Amino acid sequence: MKAGQAVVAEFLGTGLLLAIVVGSGIMGVRLSGGNEAIALLANAAATAGGLYVLIVLLGPISGAHFNPAVTLAMRLRGEMLPAPWPAYLLAQVLGAIVGVWLAHAMFELPLWQPGTRVRTGFAQHLSEAVATFGLLLTIVLGARFRPAALPALVAGWIFAAYWFTASTSFANPAVTLARALTQSFAGIRMADVPGFVVAQGVGMLLALLAARFLLAPLPGSLRGQPEDTPLAQPPAQSSDLR
Repeated sequence: MKAGQAVVAEFLGTGLLLAIVVGSGIMGVRLSGGNEAIALLANAAATAGGLYVLIVLLGPISGAHFNPAVTLAMRLRGEMLPAPWPAYLLAQVLGAIVGVWLAHAMFELPLWQPGTRVRTGFAQHLSEAVATFGLLLTIVLGARFRPAALPALVAGWIFAAYWFTASTSFANPAVTLARALTQSFAGIRMADVPGFVVAQGVGMLLALLAARFLLAPLPGSLRGQPEDTPLAQPPAQSSDLR
C-alpha cells in the first residue's frame, strides 16, 4: 500500500504544482493588465508558496519529488524509493498534464492548446542547466545538513531562480512537457522542450558531481568529523530554521 500511496502523492503533488504554475500565470497577466513583470512576480510567489505547502504535506509519503530530475538523481545516488522509479516518472508526467488542464478549466479556457511561446537559444538552455543544478544541490545538501528546513530551501531557490534566470526556471522535465500544452504566460513551444530537458539533465548530473565532491570526507584534522555534521552549527537559540 505504501507504494500506491507514494505514486498517488506524486501524481497529486505534480498536478497541483502545475495548476499553481499555470493558474497563477493566467491570473497574474489578467490582474496586471498584461504587465509581464508583475505577472512574473505573482507567478513566482504563488509557485514558491504552493511548492512549500506540497513538500511539507506530501514529503512524508513520497519524498515530494514532483520532478523526474529529482527522482532520477535520487536513484543515481542509490536511494530507495517507496515505489519503482518508473511509476514515479509516469505519475509526475500524467499529474503535470492534468494540472495544466485543471488550470485551463478553472479559467474557462480550452483544455487543449499547444504552447506557442518561444523559449530557445543558448541563454535559455544555460539558464535551465543552472536552475536545475541549484535545485538538486539544494535538495542534496539541504537533506544532509538542514532537513527540517528543506521545504523552505527548495521554495526559496525556485522563487529566486524565477527572477535570475532567463528561462524563469522550469528545472523539471515533467513541468516542461506539460507547459507545452498551454498558450498562457507559463507556456513553451513543444519544439523547445527537448533542449530544455537536455539542459536540465546536464544540470542534474553536474549537481550530483558537485554534491559528491562537497560531501566527501575531509582530510587532515577534520577527517574524523561525522559526515552529516555541518561545519558551522546554527545558534543555540535557533530551533526553527523554516
